[in-house]
Amino acid sequence: MTTHWRFETDFEKIGWLTMDSPGASVNVLSRDAIGELEALVERIEAMAAAGDLVGVALLSGKQSGFIAGADVSEFDGMSEPEVLREALGRAHKLFARIEALKVPVVAGIHGFCLGGGLELALACHYRIAVNDDKTRIGFPEVNLGIFPGFGGTGRSIRQAGPVDAMGIMLTGRMLRAGAARGLNLVDRLVRHRDMLAWEARKAILQKRRSVGAGFFKRLMAMGPLRAQVAGKMRAEAGRKARPEHYPAPYALIDLFEEHGNDWRAMIAGEAERFVPLMGGPTAGNLRRVFFASEALKKQGAKGAKFARVHVIGAGVMGGDIAAWCAYRGMSVTLQDLDMGRIEPALKRAKKLFEKRYKKKREVEAALLRLEADPEGKGVGRADVIIEAVVEKLAVKQAIFSELEDRLKPGALLATNTSSIELERIAEALKDKGRLIGLHFFNPVAQLPLVEVIRSTFNSDEQVGKGAAFALAIGKSPVVVKSAPGFLVNRVLMPYMLGAVERVERGESKELLDAAAIAFGMPMGPIELMDTVGLDVGRSVAEELGHSVPPGSRFAALVEAGKLGRKSGEGFYKWVDGKAQKGEAPPHEDLAGLGRDLVKPLVDMTEQVVAEGVVADAGLADIGVILGTGFAPFLGGPLKARADGRA
Repeated sequence: MTTHWRFETDFEKIGWLTMDSPGASVNVLSRDAIGELEALVERIEAMAAAGDLVGVALLSGKQSGFIAGADVSEFDGMSEPEVLREALGRAHKLFARIEALKVPVVAGIHGFCLGGGLELALACHYRIAVNDDKTRIGFPEVNLGIFPGFGGTGRSIRQAGPVDAMGIMLTGRMLRAGAARGLNLVDRLVRHRDMLAWEARKAILQKRRSVGAGFFKRLMAMGPLRAQVAGKMRAEAGRKARPEHYPAPYALIDLFEEHGNDWRAMIAGEAERFVPLMGGPTAGNLRRVFFASEALKKQGAKGAKFARVHVIGAGVMGGDIAAWCAYRGMSVTLQDLDMGRIEPALKRAKKLFEKRYKKKREVEAALLRLEADPEGKGVGRADVIIEAVVEKLAVKQAIFSELEDRLKPGALLATNTSSIELERIAEALKDKGRLIGLHFFNPVAQLPLVEVIRSTFNSDEQVGKGAAFALAIGKSPVVVKSAPGFLVNRVLMPYMLGAVERVERGESKELLDAAAIAFGMPMGPIELMDTVGLDVGRSVAEELGHSVPPGSRFAALVEAGKLGRKSGEGFYKWVDGKAQKGEAPPHEDLAGLGRDLVKPLVDMTEQVVAEGVVADAGLADIGVILGTGFAPFLGGPLKARADGRA
């Protein structure tokens, strides 16, 4: 008897093995599921030996996909070295037994086939995938501070060759079915899920077996070439992450350099490097971030549906919010004073669509979903109305006062204010509880966080609808209380202003930025201030009660119109979107200087939790990570302080 699997045979002696874990929307390879599969493989081996089986089709009973990987919820319980070694060895033996079966085993893939799910599929003899937009194939383990540990390192290299296989493992990139076929990770494509069983049957009866990568692909793992390839991989990894922060990519490259010419030896060597990673602080903190991110997906109000969005303000933020909503499938109307203000936003939107979509018709469809609306005719039809104009209280109040009577019943009304308390904006409304905050972050297409701002007037229903809308457009909502600066700007501003004050005193801006990056931040505070915009930085600072001295360099740059990246010059000069930095002077402890720089950020995070701006430390940590890029490998500012690392 099994709970995770169904196995039955038909009149042609084909075995149909279906994974369908009870009470779950996705399949994962838990310890129980692997234990049941061991028993089933023993039965399959006996049937094949007796001539009662000609092959096995491995399918999923879930609408969401094939198998989403190992059960991450069990990882903490397996961080003890001996427990983990036993679990890895067990999976290795099981997958090797599947691979050694004399009858063909064919995997039929739809939806998500990730991590351990892909490793299981690679242990099968032939792979068929549905060629649609829902199919995603890859190894995301690096995002959890580890690499494939069920034999996927060697088998992916056997199939795709060393360069392509290592590329997808080192980046965690998910592939569409066509790309996976191009890399030889998949053998055949079908158009629909209901074709999988028929194609699997044909593959079994024809005894199809996948063929590995060709000689010229395998050549890159042979002899001295392997060391050169490994060196290039380390250099590329070094441009994205430091080994002391994220050791997994470097451990995988070491494994490849040692065993990359022998896929079986690579599998045998996995555990030696995998075990220390799983029990290390980086993997532990990245799991914490993963679970916190998953918890955010449960915040939205159930049953809320959104089809039409109206955005007021076609500046950088408003225009990019509108473009993102259109990209995510919403019908969007974009309003500003005239077409001259709207057209630049439409051009930026087209660039976004061309970058994100591969097919011309998809770009054209997205452009049709985004409509210029200078007269605001879309307000009455919209399910969501988002104001994203200049950060001036009187302007926002005037807009909402005029809007209120034009809204359809049940429409969500929101402001993208970055620092003004909602209660002050809502004073212009008859129904003050209708207005919530939806604070997006720049660049909208890249940063996943949306702060859902709750005022003292709001109901749980309104806030839940706001969170549901953020989820509907693929963002991560963090609910925060209406207070000056909310969460992210409140904690970010002391950090940036503290660095600016150091520059005012004569310290090197290049050194300060280098120190923040050495600590683990994605960007230094001075470059970040230039990226945000010095005028925006000053406005938010003043809103939060921080002074910008009139005679300071900061104030002088703003007065001269040198606003940072958007104007071509701020603290740095900018060319083609990149800050032109000089050489940073030497420093004996860059990471230590970085800790000093982020101390105001960590202090303020503690304060906003104490004030109840966010519900708890976990939400504060994930909010600051998603909104500022604070080092995920540290688990967030408060976790880093608790661990003595910030």
